[in-house]
Amino acid sequence: MINFKKEIADLLSQKIESMSEKEISDLIEMPPNPQMGDFAFPCFKLAKAFRKAPDQIAQELAESIGEVALFEKVQNEGPYLNFFIDKTTYAKSLIENVLQQPEKFGSSDQGAGKRVIVEYSSPNIAKPFHIGHIRTTVIGHAINKIYQFLGYETISINHLGDYGTQFGKLIVAFNNWGNASEVEAEPIPALLKLYIKFHEEAEKNPSLEDEARLWFKRLEDGDEEALKLWQWFRDESLKEFNRVYEMLGIAFDSYAGESFYSDKMPRVLEIMEEKGLLKESKGAEIVDLEPYGMPPALIRKSDGSTLYITRDIAAAIYRKEHYNFDKNIYVVGAQQNLHFQQWMKIIELMGNEWAKDCVHVAFGMVALEEGTMSTRKGRVVFLEDVLTKAVERTKEIITAKSPNLENKDEIAKQIGIGAVVFQELSNSRIKDYVFSWDKTLTFDGETGPYVQYTHARACSLLRKAEVKLTDTIDYSLLSNEDAMNLIRLIQQFPGVVEDAARKYEPSIITRHIVDVAQAFNKFYHDCPIIVADHELQRSRLALVFAAKQTIQNGLSLLGVAAPERM
Repeated sequence: MINFKKEIADLLSQKIESMSEKEISDLIEMPPNPQMGDFAFPCFKLAKAFRKAPDQIAQELAESIGEVALFEKVQNEGPYLNFFIDKTTYAKSLIENVLQQPEKFGSSDQGAGKRVIVEYSSPNIAKPFHIGHIRTTVIGHAINKIYQFLGYETISINHLGDYGTQFGKLIVAFNNWGNASEVEAEPIPALLKLYIKFHEEAEKNPSLEDEARLWFKRLEDGDEEALKLWQWFRDESLKEFNRVYEMLGIAFDSYAGESFYSDKMPRVLEIMEEKGLLKESKGAEIVDLEPYGMPPALIRKSDGSTLYITRDIAAAIYRKEHYNFDKNIYVVGAQQNLHFQQWMKIIELMGNEWAKDCVHVAFGMVALEEGTMSTRKGRVVFLEDVLTKAVERTKEIITAKSPNLENKDEIAKQIGIGAVVFQELSNSRIKDYVFSWDKTLTFDGETGPYVQYTHARACSLLRKAEVKLTDTIDYSLLSNEDAMNLIRLIQQFPGVVEDAARKYEPSIITRHIVDVAQAFNKFYHDCPIIVADHELQRSRLALVFAAKQTIQNGLSLLGVAAPERM
């Protein structure tokens, strides 16, 4: 595919000596209105070097460029130099690229030889896998897939919350009120019930909190009884979690959770001591971060037990030594911003220059319409229930509209779960939002089902036509406005993927494939595809294929299926 931006930058670098080709390329933009050209170069930054007004510079550059085969015309509009790509060249360059490597369209090898770790999902063992976990889970999964698509070797890590005082609480609760058969029958609801019971009883009897801390200390010290119960809680919880991951089509390279690093923390504490970072404070040990605008970080409690921050530091060091990552991404809620700033600064103070390669990808909170979720009070919506309900409601719609559709159950699963994931990834990740059953499961407007249906419609056209797209295609027949609007959007897709990776923002892809779907549907409505003129039909079907493939590749990066029939 011709890199038009590079061609323009190369052409302009011959005319502008005061700027490098890269500096020129960084300034080239795509006008909001195609009437203003396919690409535009603003001349404001040249005013000082040229000692002229930007609009005069743009006019002189346009005149000096003259006629170039690649462009229909080059003209200035005020201080902007506008480039209009030859429509036939534009269509041919794009569609042939998609036809040659369809499933790789939009991908690149920019990450070749580089390794990226993506940590996401990371639910707490023995607690519900609820709707609040959907953000880290699907955002992280999409980021992982996007980086793979750009040629990086990725390692997906589910850093399970399988350590901490909560296990002391659960052990106390199970010993006092638990029933093994209930836990095995329904692990998470039974363990949640015990967790709630503990907090209700602890309000009446605060000594239970002390007992819980003692049990966690026994767990840290390798006590056999504590370890046996902890392992059982972990195994039973994972059975439940894996059902949800299977529904979402997600698998991890590593399930090493907090407990994995328990034997790696003494070394971390030794390094901190050697570096003179640890300070005593009321019997506990801290790292003073006030010189860096942060409160002190508590590293070890007065009873000798460690904290989440100690384990995160140990995990980062292990990952650098074990995987030698180029980038270490953590998809964790924005409420943990200070926590990540603290431990990343400590990593740096320990003498690790790679601290800069650790990235916290924050996201906003999910709330329920009836109020904030609380595990302690049992006010949660299970993610599995959301996905199951979405599939059931989708099947009802399919049964009503397409009763004879084959593989109805599988397609209902693809559309229902896709609707939930797509809706989640339509939101800018940093924004808080209120979870609503109605909004999540609607099938109107800019939704996952709308984009999936567009893909299925394109597949249907290609099936009906039975045209070989390997035959000669007359790309000059794709010069009308609807075709060119669709071509421009498809051509932007590789840049959109790179932008999503750079900003760790899957919603950039979500919004773009909605735009592609809308442009395709307008093209489909205004430009009949199955026509008597075989040359015209073949050219339009080639564009149908390019749109279909772009939507399919975009959905795949989001972790959403692309059904061929709906």
